[in-house]
Amino acid sequence: YCRDIHTKYSSEWGAGALEDKSRLQIWDTAGQERFRSITQSYYRSANALILTYDITCEESFRCLPEWLREIEQYASNKVITVLVGNKIDLAERREVSQQRAEEFSEAQDMYYLETSAKESDNVEKLFLDLACRLISEARQNTLVNNVSSPLPGEGKSISYLTCCNFN
Repeated sequence: YCRDIHTKYSSEWGAGALEDKSRLQIWDTAGQERFRSITQSYYRSANALILTYDITCEESFRCLPEWLREIEQYASNKVITVLVGNKIDLAERREVSQQRAEEFSEAQDMYYLETSAKESDNVEKLFLDLACRLISEARQNTLVNNVSSPLPGEGKSISYLTCCNFN
């Protein structure tokens, strides 16, 4: 429990969401081809996947269907998938509209958020929202790697893979 985080996010998440402890294991493959075979092996045990594209690079957005095909092929059908448009600090160079990305994510049943890793805009929100959703799924026993509920004061390991920067 962190008073600052609870105060900042409790209205968005609902009461008690941050009473559970979780540990997220993050694998960032940077979307590079040389990690493709390794990435596929992590899909099987992932509880969530973050697909990140560059809002200033149309090509990175056009690669998303290929990544989604891999997710469909290798990941559980219960995996939580998040679409992230990064580099909002470069909005004047935007090539992919927010509306287009939102429509795409909605059609694919993905949560959507825009961030700036450089400026740290919405990065914390992304991970906290995802942790909250994973905790909720764990309570409902719908996670791929769900383990028995942790004892009070113990954390539960929840793994997920991040695939970022398609350039």
